[in-house]
Amino acid sequence: MLDELKSAARKVNGARHLRGLLIDCRRLLSERGEANSVAIARDLVARFRELPEDAQSTFFERLSRDFSPDPKAVLQSAQAYAESPSAANLQRLTQLAEPPRQELLRRINRTPGGTGSIVAMRRALLARVNRQPELQAVEADFLHLLSSWFNPGFLQLKRVDWNSPAQLLEQIIHHEAVHQIDGWDDLRRRLQPDRRCFAFFHPQLPDEPLIFVEVALLPTMPEAIAPLIDKASTPLPPSQFKVAAFYSISNCQPGLKGVSLGNFLIKRVAEELKRELPQLKTFCTLSPIPGFARWVRAGAPCEGLAKARAQRLTEALAMVTAACNGEFDRLTHATTLRALAPESAQALLRLAAYYLGWHATAGGGDPVARFHLDNGARLERLDPLGDLSAKGLRQSFGMMVNYLYDLDKVETHHEKFVQGEVAQSRLLSSLL
Repeated sequence: MLDELKSAARKVNGARHLRGLLIDCRRLLSERGEANSVAIARDLVARFRELPEDAQSTFFERLSRDFSPDPKAVLQSAQAYAESPSAANLQRLTQLAEPPRQELLRRINRTPGGTGSIVAMRRALLARVNRQPELQAVEADFLHLLSSWFNPGFLQLKRVDWNSPAQLLEQIIHHEAVHQIDGWDDLRRRLQPDRRCFAFFHPQLPDEPLIFVEVALLPTMPEAIAPLIDKASTPLPPSQFKVAAFYSISNCQPGLKGVSLGNFLIKRVAEELKRELPQLKTFCTLSPIPGFARWVRAGAPCEGLAKARAQRLTEALAMVTAACNGEFDRLTHATTLRALAPESAQALLRLAAYYLGWHATAGGGDPVARFHLDNGARLERLDPLGDLSAKGLRQSFGMMVNYLYDLDKVETHHEKFVQGEVAQSRLLSSLL
């Protein structure tokens, strides 16, 4: 009985906050609201934060329904522009076609802390879009505005080192998404002189990193992750810095999902390192292949292959399947992988080459591969037994990959990828 009363009270309270929030939205968009926009926006944000989960869903539904363009007015304006394509008619059509909720978000953004509040709102929205497809237009408006506000011209690149504020260092530990940081000693090693960490910041969120990348300065291209994140390892002297290897990139703001940040970050960092350390000749990654094992288990589907290549893929899959007796879980153990016969190990490499060099261009291709290839990198080398962590074995049977960033060719490689062609080394091409 008590729980029912509490639930009813939450619903009443949520409905009250929702009504007040919608009133604030209309006040903020009114002409009179412009004079008091900061105070109204501040109240609006506070009300949103107090909304229960179900009331937040209702709020986004109301944004979709009540703050969309007027279809009749848009149609009339479009007809007027079709009959007379003047600048005035085009301007009128553009104004009417823009959803009022975009202007609402702009006015929220004017208040102190408004940018962070909108990012937080979008995080809540993203949690609902898949379940409520009618919210996709609202999500498109959020993404459109945030992509403008967080374009590279507004972002600040900063190096993170051991002398950075403790709050920032704690966020680096918390948000590391690729290779978990095991406490302060681990972080200290990742910030030693033969390591670098760079992050993007926005002027409106000066204390919150948006995305950061970790770099190892090495004599050669790395083939395994364990030595790079070994907190007991000895730092290398600058005389051995020949290669800059990007080994982890992590987003810190879920509300900025889909906003292009990482591609600009890697290129900016590469340019920064080249200025600081002219002896660096190679810029590459040591990257995971998170979808590889799942793809193999699904039968290694790969559309559009010529007959000869399809046959080689089929033979490679058959050989790997036979090597583990059809039990792919056996390939998630390092002992099994080390014991593979040379021809079976080569077949596993061939499968990875097809997955990255052909399947990556498909819509369901590996997200890490698509990120780097679309960013202008070249598929350079496969690294069997590169990641023997539980996660690496589960996701990719321990396989990792190096992508090469040739700064003089990234634009050419990007254009090729857009056209469906993967830039890759001869070694990788020979496996297809």
